[in-house]
Amino acid sequence: MTINLSPLKDESRLLLNVELTPLQGTRFQPTGFPDLGAATYQAGDTPCLLVESAQSMANRLETVCWDDASDALNDELTGLSYIRVEQDGNFLTSSITEAHRINSPYILESKDDSFAKQLKDEVAPHSEGPIDRKALAATLFKYDVNSLLHGVFLAKKELAGGRLRVARALSAFIEGAQTRVAASGGVKNDHVNPKGEAAKGFGNVPFSREEYTAETITAFFNLDLNQIRGYGLPDAAQNLLMLVALYKIRAFLDGDMRLRTACDFKVKNANTITAEVPNGFELPTLADLKSALPSAIAACKDQLAGVTTVVYSK
Repeated sequence: MTINLSPLKDESRLLLNVELTPLQGTRFQPTGFPDLGAATYQAGDTPCLLVESAQSMANRLETVCWDDASDALNDELTGLSYIRVEQDGNFLTSSITEAHRINSPYILESKDDSFAKQLKDEVAPHSEGPIDRKALAATLFKYDVNSLLHGVFLAKKELAGGRLRVARALSAFIEGAQTRVAASGGVKNDHVNPKGEAAKGFGNVPFSREEYTAETITAFFNLDLNQIRGYGLPDAAQNLLMLVALYKIRAFLDGDMRLRTACDFKVKNANTITAEVPNGFELPTLADLKSALPSAIAACKDQLAGVTTVVYSK
């Protein structure tokens, strides 16, 4: 199947604003930060809340591509390039599941440095002078397609002096507006020794809890189409990057949006998801995207290394 991407041809961005609602009830638990807690703020007179951060959403958009049962990409994504890390013959991690993708220490700091040397050789032309962004994009596309969507910073000085970086082309976050605190609490009961020492886990321990309500909860997605075109990759590769990005968005929205124990969402109007920009562009169904991806990957097979395996040892 072919998906019509022509409405995106002359656009600089694809912008999607998708309204969510709690799966049950009205309360939800937002993301929290050390020494800060929930990220609340004012937008004019409107109390707002960051429900899920851009960095967390990047991780979630990668997770939807991965099958934990088989420790591999979902079937429809077979053939995409990524780095698989093994230890003692077993799967350890991958550039899909690592926070820093191809820059993971499990990939670049292993005693098995065959891939690290290979990557160093391929980026050697960038060591002096301006970085050839087109050549860098081709190398990243070859070994780790996701790095061109979610960004990467190859910080090792051995890799062109640590100057190789790519910003996110696909960004997402979730915000709540007109938010209010829903205060509650509870107690951890010790029916054996209610007056036991709490510091050691004994005794009855009361606690407070803050959840939130919101009039609107919106998931925002931003695909930088100009950045994808700016990679200078062949048309088939650009098409593949756009399809993978759309797949990630749709798989996240159609999937289990249980972000935390007390944060479980669904799309408020799941029948049709239409873009803000370009106006009227309809997000393809997950079934259509699954059908279109294998042929799009096959069209790029000469540019993709597939699965590159690194054996990790300290």
